[in-house]
Amino acid sequence: MEIYLMQHGPNLSKDEDPEESLSSDGQSQIAAAAQAIKRMGLDFDLIIASPKKRSRQTAAIVAEATGFPVENIVETELVKAMTPADETINYLKQFEDKEKVLIAGHLPSLAEVTSFLITSGSKATVQFERGGIGRIDVETLPSHEGKLRWYLAPEHLRLIGE
Repeated sequence: MEIYLMQHGPNLSKDEDPEESLSSDGQSQIAAAAQAIKRMGLDFDLIIASPKKRSRQTAAIVAEATGFPVENIVETELVKAMTPADETINYLKQFEDKEKVLIAGHLPSLAEVTSFLITSGSKATVQFERGGIGRIDVETLPSHEGKLRWYLAPEHLRLIGE
């Protein structure tokens, strides 16, 4: 399974918007990232988002760019910011028949899931940036032997998408 982990784009503060939607810069950044993802030839068998609006918006923008049906995005609390990595991984186990899965999520959860998938007995420090995306390949779930294939920061995605 190829697991793609993407942090949502920059969002509005709670004072500006109680739902903390993507800001206009966040929307532009995710749109540029989505174009890069499309240009890289990536597509997904499943896209998962948290119920937070910024995560859902990020997932929808990527879905539209890659031809994934927006109405098929799966929302779950199990990819929210403070969800323990093992709970997220156990949730993913039900989708082992999917080859390419994108999670549009939050920190620190994305970094914790990455660490869980690639290490055992210690913790890897993984720096995600808003609008960045990484790929980890795993044979089965749960696994601590995943392979971090790549991580692209927003500025890399912007260059690819141009």
